[in-house]
Amino acid sequence: MPVFARPCERVRMVRYRRNRVPGGTFFFTVTLRDRRSDLLVRHIDLLGTSWRRARERVAHEVAVVVVLPDHLHAVITMRDEDGDYSGLWREIKKGFTRGLAAASTPWQTRFWEHTIRDARDLATHVDYVHANPLKHGLVARVAEWPHSSFHRHVRLGLLPEDWCGEAEPPARTGERDA
Repeated sequence: MPVFARPCERVRMVRYRRNRVPGGTFFFTVTLRDRRSDLLVRHIDLLGTSWRRARERVAHEVAVVVVLPDHLHAVITMRDEDGDYSGLWREIKKGFTRGLAAASTPWQTRFWEHTIRDARDLATHVDYVHANPLKHGLVARVAEWPHSSFHRHVRLGLLPEDWCGEAEPPARTGERDA
């Protein structure tokens, strides 16, 4: 009797469940479909406008963010009652896509999130976000990348301008290597 000649069993698909924590802080990776694209930095003003409009609909606070050519990372604290970060990303993506007048979305349909657990986890992810342009070989020093909240942290005296320099970037946080 062949191995496949057993009764058919229903296969249940496991639905991905996102961790909703009202007031929670999360690390996100949001990516374009075409990983060779430079769409995000080429249209950085449109991305900013889309994000500001999304903030009117879904209350949140950006702790850190870095925008690279084909993806972005952010650490965000949700300020809405539901912790609806999926709605936030839907609004940002929708506004950006409409502003491009694109026939189809340039975004991957999903995004990756991680719930920040404690102060150490937060510090690790903040460092990872700021060092990401260095990790991807886009700059020799973190301060050289213009699309990063790193510069705000320098202005506020939270980090020195030569932070991370040309050293190895901080710990990995789940992002695949390109």
